[in-house]
Amino acid sequence: QVQLVESGGGLVQAGGSLRLSCVSSGRTFSRYAMGWFRQAPGKEREFVSAINWNGVRTYYEDSVKGRFTISRDNAKNTVYLQMNSLKPEDTAVYYCAARMQLTTSTSLNEYAHWGQGTQVTVSS
Repeated sequence: QVQLVESGGGLVQAGGSLRLSCVSSGRTFSRYAMGWFRQAPGKEREFVSAINWNGVRTYYEDSVKGRFTISRDNAKNTVYLQMNSLKPEDTAVYYCAARMQLTTSTSLNEYAHWGQGTQVTVSS
């Protein structure tokens, strides 16, 4: 069983930065891809970024390209999302998710395990 715990959310002014972390309890963390998703009030959960098993391949939703960076440390069973130049429209609950495959996907349905989420609020 894989359990994911996110941290690092908070309140930040527009233009600021936050770094989200997600720690996995799974023993085989290095064997599966990870993703970050977000859900704003009244909206559906959407893809933000994903990283393959060894960190070589990364993917981003268009609106966060150049501002967000996903990375992972397999020795620490942790995936990160560095968020820079934050905008009010980035306000959402951010979730990390594990896909039990080596390769990534942008589809929510491809991820089997989810964290509880961490709130990110960007003020204007």
